[in-house]
This record gives sequence, structure tokens and C-alpha cells, in this order.
Amino acid sequence: MYRKIIIFFAILALTTLACGFNVPQAPQPGPDMTDEINVPYPDSDEVNLKLSFGAGELTLNPGADVLVDGTATYNYAELKPEVITDRGDVEVRVGNEDFNILPNLNDLKNEWDLKLGDQPMNLSIDSGAYDGTLELGGLSLTRLEIKDGAANVEVSFSEPNPVEMSTFTYNTGASNVKITGLANANFSLLDFSAGAGDYTLDFSGELQRDASIKIESGLSNLIIIVPEGVSAVVTVESGLSNVNAGSGWERSGSDYVQEGEGPTLTFVIEMGAGNLTLAR
Repeated sequence: MYRKIIIFFAILALTTLACGFNVPQAPQPGPDMTDEINVPYPDSDEVNLKLSFGAGELTLNPGADVLVDGTATYNYAELKPEVITDRGDVEVRVGNEDFNILPNLNDLKNEWDLKLGDQPMNLSIDSGAYDGTLELGGLSLTRLEIKDGAANVEVSFSEPNPVEMSTFTYNTGASNVKITGLANANFSLLDFSAGAGDYTLDFSGELQRDASIKIESGLSNLIIIVPEGVSAVVTVESGLSNVNAGSGWERSGSDYVQEGEGPTLTFVIEMGAGNLTLAR
């Protein structure tokens, strides 16, 4: 008897509590809004620029007279961008970092169309699921870091980087990524980490010095393009991958070598499974 009374009051209490809460409503899109983004260079010897984008479409190009110049078009007020500056650290980010737009993802509009200036900087791009077209040729990048989720991205270095880049780090999830003109990036180390997906790394351009490339990926299709005449050594540390080496590549154990002159590209590739193509 007492057990039934306790259960009754417990149910009554839970019902009362439930009635006291309002079920959160999914955010609704509004009219398109466009903001101008204009960020001057900070007064600092070292400039660290971070673009915290989120989801949507991101377009980057060189050509700004300031650090960042462009527009952001969006249809959720929570996506309004903001600029945070702390001495040499500058961040352009989505205003509400906790905004959850998953219930209305099909209605999302978040488009950044930005130009960057050519003074030396460390550049960081932090995004989620997005479409990206990033032209970084001619920018003076001393360090570059790109992080994204399930993305569809094309990165190009159509002109040489006029300064030495210490590291280029790219960390992505299940994505489709193509990077061209990588020799123009002028890096010492490229660290590329990826999940399942399709990835093309094209090392065309002007190779100014020796460079090391470390690649880790899961189940993926990976294409490495090294132009004819460029010295390269590729070490594949995987027993589950299919390696397709085109003409000009010679195999010696787990190494694949292309003879050439000038600086050398040295690769270490770790693949969980998938297909690796070495092309020219």
C-alpha cells in the first residue's frame, strides 16, 4: 500500500515538473543579412589570424590592403560575425559559438567572402561541415593550420609564398580535399591528418627547399602528385593499402623513389586502408 502511494506521488511530481518546462524551439531562419568585415593590421611584430567559421561556404583570396576585407552573408542572427583583437592575435568568428543549427541545416546560409593582406602572418582556419575555396597563393604565411569536419575544400597556392612557412597542419574528418601548388607553399613540414574520404595533394609549383610530409589517414583514396624532375621519396607504412605507382616511380621495399634534381620531398604515409596513387 505504502509503495503504491510513493509511486503515485513520484509520478505526480514528475508530471508537474514536466509541465513547468518549455520545450526549446528550433531556431528559424530570417531574411538574408550582409555585414562588411574590415580588419586593420594590429600594431604588433607578430600577427596571428584565426578564422572560426563553422558551417556554410567560405571563400578566401589574396588582395586586401588590410589584414581582412570582405563580407559575411547569413540568415540566422546567431551567425553574425564578430572580430576579437588582443594585441597581435586577431580572430574573426561566428558570434555565437554555441549556436546549434542542426534542426534547420537545409535552410542555413552562412557565406564568408574574404580577402587577406600580404604582410607576414600565422593563419589558422577552424571550420565544421562546409564548402571552401581557399586561394592562398602569394600570401606571406609563416605558419598555416586548417581544421575542418565533413568538408568539401579546394586549397590552392597559385603563386609562391615569399616567406618561409615552418609548418602547414591540416586536420580533417570525412572530407573531400584537394590542395594544389603545394611546392609554392614553401613549408618545411606538412602534417596532413584525415579520416575517410578523397584527398589529392598536388606538389606542383616552385620548390625552394627540402620539405617533409607526414600523412595519416583512415579508409581513403589518396592521390599524391609530384611533377616530373622533382626528387621525392615516399615511405608507405601500411599493409592494407593498395599502392599504384605511375611511370617514373621505382619501388624499393616500402619506399617509392622518383629521381630528380634540386630540393627533395620526403614523405611518410600511414594509411589504415584504402588506395594510394603516386602520379606525376
